[in-house]
Amino acid sequence: MPGSGKEEFLKVAHESGILFLRMGDVVRLRYPDRSADQRNMCIGEYAESERHKHGYDIWAKRSLEKMNSGILLVDGCRSMEEVNAFRSLTDDVTVIAIHSSPSVRYERLARRKRNDAPSNIHEFNERDEREIRWGLAKTIALADIMIYNGYSLEDFRKSSADVLERMSL
Repeated sequence: MPGSGKEEFLKVAHESGILFLRMGDVVRLRYPDRSADQRNMCIGEYAESERHKHGYDIWAKRSLEKMNSGILLVDGCRSMEEVNAFRSLTDDVTVIAIHSSPSVRYERLARRKRNDAPSNIHEFNERDEREIRWGLAKTIALADIMIYNGYSLEDFRKSSADVLERMSL
C-alpha cells in the first residue's frame, strides 16, 4: 500500500547493486501524453482509466517494454493480473509485500509532501480504496514474502537486506 516502505526497500536493493524498475515511473512517463478525455484526471485516475481500457495488466505489459535482462526487481504491482504478466516470462517470480499500518502510512505520505500525497485522511482513504479495487489487497495476501515495516527504519532496512540476500539477486 502507499507509504508502506517500498522506496526504502528499493534503496536497500540499490545499495546492494540490484537493478529495479518502478511501475509508477512508467505511469508517470505516459501521463503527459494522456488522451483529451483524460486531461482532467489526476495520475491515479489516469492509471485506473488505462486499466479499464486495456486490462488490469496494462502497466505490467508497459513495464515489460522498458525492461532489459539486467532488471531483476519490479516495484509497484497492484494486481495479480500484473504479477501474472511477469510470470508469463518466467516461473521464477517472487512477490514481496511490505506491510505498515494505515496510521503509519498516512503520516509518512503526509510528511514526504510528494505531489500525490493526500492532503487529508479522506483523500488517503480514497487512494487506499482505489488501490484495493485494482487488486492490491489480493496481491498482498498472496505474496510469497511479507516484510513488516512498523518498527525502526534500521530494523526494516535489515529485514529488507536479509530478504534480498536470501533471494540471492
